[in-house]
Amino acid sequence: MNELGELRPSQIIFTFGVGSLVDLPNMSAMVMGLDDWDTRYCKELEEDRLVAAVQKRLGSQMSKLYLPPIKLDSADRDPAAPAIGVPVVPFPRWMRCSLCDTLSTVESGVFKLIQDPWRPDKTAYVHQGCLKSQGGTPPSAHSVRFLLACREGHLTDFPWLNFVHKGNVPCRPATLSMREFGASGDASDIIVKCHTCNVERRMADAFDPDAPFECPGHHPHLRLVEKNCEEDAKTILLGASNAWFPIPLSALSIPRATDKLGKLIEEQWVELKDTEDVDEVRLLRKKLQKFQSLIPLFSEYTDEAIWVAIEAKRTGAKQATTPPEDLKLPEWQVFSKPDSAAESRDFKLKRVAPPEGFEPFFEDALLVERIREVRALLGFTRVESNADFAEATVVADGRLTKLTRESPKWLPASEVRGEGIFLRIREEALQNWQAKPEVQELEREFMKSHQAWRTLRKLKPANDGFPGIRLVLLHSLSHALMRQIVLDCGYTAASVRERLYSREANEAGGPMAGILLYTAAPDSEGTLGGLVELGTPQTLGRHLQQAFESMRICASDPLCSEHRPDVDGRGIQGACCHACQFSPETSCERGNRYLDRSVLVNTFSARGTAFFD
Repeated sequence: MNELGELRPSQIIFTFGVGSLVDLPNMSAMVMGLDDWDTRYCKELEEDRLVAAVQKRLGSQMSKLYLPPIKLDSADRDPAAPAIGVPVVPFPRWMRCSLCDTLSTVESGVFKLIQDPWRPDKTAYVHQGCLKSQGGTPPSAHSVRFLLACREGHLTDFPWLNFVHKGNVPCRPATLSMREFGASGDASDIIVKCHTCNVERRMADAFDPDAPFECPGHHPHLRLVEKNCEEDAKTILLGASNAWFPIPLSALSIPRATDKLGKLIEEQWVELKDTEDVDEVRLLRKKLQKFQSLIPLFSEYTDEAIWVAIEAKRTGAKQATTPPEDLKLPEWQVFSKPDSAAESRDFKLKRVAPPEGFEPFFEDALLVERIREVRALLGFTRVESNADFAEATVVADGRLTKLTRESPKWLPASEVRGEGIFLRIREEALQNWQAKPEVQELEREFMKSHQAWRTLRKLKPANDGFPGIRLVLLHSLSHALMRQIVLDCGYTAASVRERLYSREANEAGGPMAGILLYTAAPDSEGTLGGLVELGTPQTLGRHLQQAFESMRICASDPLCSEHRPDVDGRGIQGACCHACQFSPETSCERGNRYLDRSVLVNTFSARGTAFFD
């Protein structure tokens, strides 16, 4: 095992998680399943609500959230130190010589792995037997850029032998090569040839939709082959954006305790949750070398008082009235009643007046001065993502690819701390707007687009999960304000995220109508306060006014303003585009769907649907 590079913990959740392909300087590698991870070097994260939500979905055996394993500081300059990190293997297994175009597998022995213990990024495969090198430095070998994937999450090497021989392979073993003509890299300019029987074929044939490949049902990250996959495999390129779609689940840390001891218990719950009696509490306080951080915190309390507080937290968790899969209801209850919210080192609210000039539309705003978010990776999909338009807790399990061979006992997670602004729309104003005939007609158009989108992706029932016009308004408002405030707050557009709270009065926990715009970083101190500074009534009112002015006219008008929700299943958007409403993927909860700037203000083609008229 050798170190090959570095990743941030948040990348393990959103970019390079289990089953994804990491493009290293000299090869491509796949992140292996949780069965191969060494949890001895993982730190446990505490978030009761998130664990309960995951247990509801994956089973009660899932009891822990772990940060990815982090290399020890003492191992930085010791090549003999144990290999600590996320395990990866070379994938795809087929490689190509950069000089003679020889195409072969890693296991064939044609290519040799050259390792550099001092420069992990220099680790690479070389072709030592290359006839064109003429005794010089052996040329490097690179991973081929063609793979097979299906919508059930399977991924496998491209079947080069079967492809070049069109299913009939008379020569085994065979000597293959892959030559590229021209500089475009187009598949029609790439020829695969078998030098044993002189048969060749162009790679353009691999993308023929009328001749799909049979899926072998391979899960390389689990070293598992599932038989009888009914989906057709499609040829994809190495590094394609549809090769891996994460399905994360996140929760904000909402403190429940109001007294000092209860808050300390919540902050140190990872260390204290397995305590069985008061004697074990007493023993923990004596183990200074391991629990020295707990001693100063609990020095003013007796062992019995600490044990009572531990029992009270366990009892409160068991008696929770909120369904475990409903992560947003407790957050909404705190944001809608901030005066009763408890504070902690990871959570602090400050109520301010509504944005100046928009008092008829908004309740009092909240400055979220401190916030902590824990994110866990449930699984992933390939080719198509079915989690862009719904909460992860209600996404069907049909195409959720597992992270382990058996039911997982833990999941990889990350935590971030930061700040934010919470805005809540007045319910009476919102209901009056929803009662307009023009708004109801627009809602029906979005409903038809939603049904077409699900039908095209074979998701049943077609009308399930429709969030309603209320969410379209909140989502469009969130994107408009995000695009405006990044000009002043100092954070990039990809650093500011949204969290939407939208439910009708007849839904559980409803009505809800609020948005949380926040930014967070993995640093223990969080962020610098640039976002909270924009939450004062005068400043926020000015930004809202500027955001709505920018929504009136788009650089793509009149085409953008005339666009209505599609009924062909390509998307679920109204009047919006990259020039006015779309945000980075890291910022948007809904995959840039359910957006329409005509619900905010009047546009060229507005039909009386503007809320901020």
